[in-house]
Amino acid sequence: MSELIVTREIAPLPDRGLDAHKGEFGHVVVIGGCDADTLMVGAPALAANAALRAGAGLVQMLVPHSLRTSVCVLAPCATARTLPITSREILQCVSDYSADVLAIGPGLGRTLDAPTVLQLLEGFEGTCVVDADALNTLATLPVVREGEASAEPQARRWPLHDPHRIVLTPHPGEARRLLDAFRIRKSIDSTPHSRRAAACALVEATGCTVVLKGHGTVVTNGDRIYTNETGNAGMATAGSGDVLTGVIAALIGQHMPPFEASVLGVYLHGLAGDFAAEELGRHAMTALDVMDYLPEAFAEHEAAGSG
Repeated sequence: MSELIVTREIAPLPDRGLDAHKGEFGHVVVIGGCDADTLMVGAPALAANAALRAGAGLVQMLVPHSLRTSVCVLAPCATARTLPITSREILQCVSDYSADVLAIGPGLGRTLDAPTVLQLLEGFEGTCVVDADALNTLATLPVVREGEASAEPQARRWPLHDPHRIVLTPHPGEARRLLDAFRIRKSIDSTPHSRRAAACALVEATGCTVVLKGHGTVVTNGDRIYTNETGNAGMATAGSGDVLTGVIAALIGQHMPPFEASVLGVYLHGLAGDFAAEELGRHAMTALDVMDYLPEAFAEHEAAGSG
């Protein structure tokens, strides 16, 4: 990998014309939710609500049939549709909705298997933001390196077609599982150097844009690298990553490139967390609080850009 350009630049918010309508600000589809021994219904609703808070024009959730009513109550401004089992049927649903961006993984559990998730990433022509259980699922795929003979004839190998349109948003544990799948032995500790090295290794292995979450979230696409300075320990709480997924997906849906959208997304997400911590304290914060302070974060960034 060539030497990376270190950037501290944060893009302005996407333009919103006075005569604009909701169809111009992106159709986001959230694929997630699980109805198994462990019920996961809040995650896709959090991602959907965060996408709407971040300016998405339209959001639809594809969830297991039994969860449709629940997610509609939790995210009343979004719509819901039953998540099919096959990739072909899911891609048809996505096409019917004219989706610009897919957010795959919030609360997904084992609802979809690894080949299906991979087929979605390959079959959808737009940008995909991949999080949570979708990342863990992908880590189970066999990887065939160049020059190797595959013991499994149907094994698929990375990188995918046009991988820079795919954003991976792992926390360190998920990143470790993905790196292990590629047989890359690289430690991930709390030091900035270790985190940057791990993020770069994951980009080199997959070709995707990577958002390695945590203290000093690292964003890199193999050409540029950004280390975030907003956020606090109060954001280490369930659902915070689902909110970030929704924010990044919404910004991409508003015509921002994946790297710029990811940088702006992690910055605003962390800033919202800082506002929440200032008012509520770090110990009592939830992901809902982070989402509730997104408008303040957006307003602050907009004001700074116009000042």
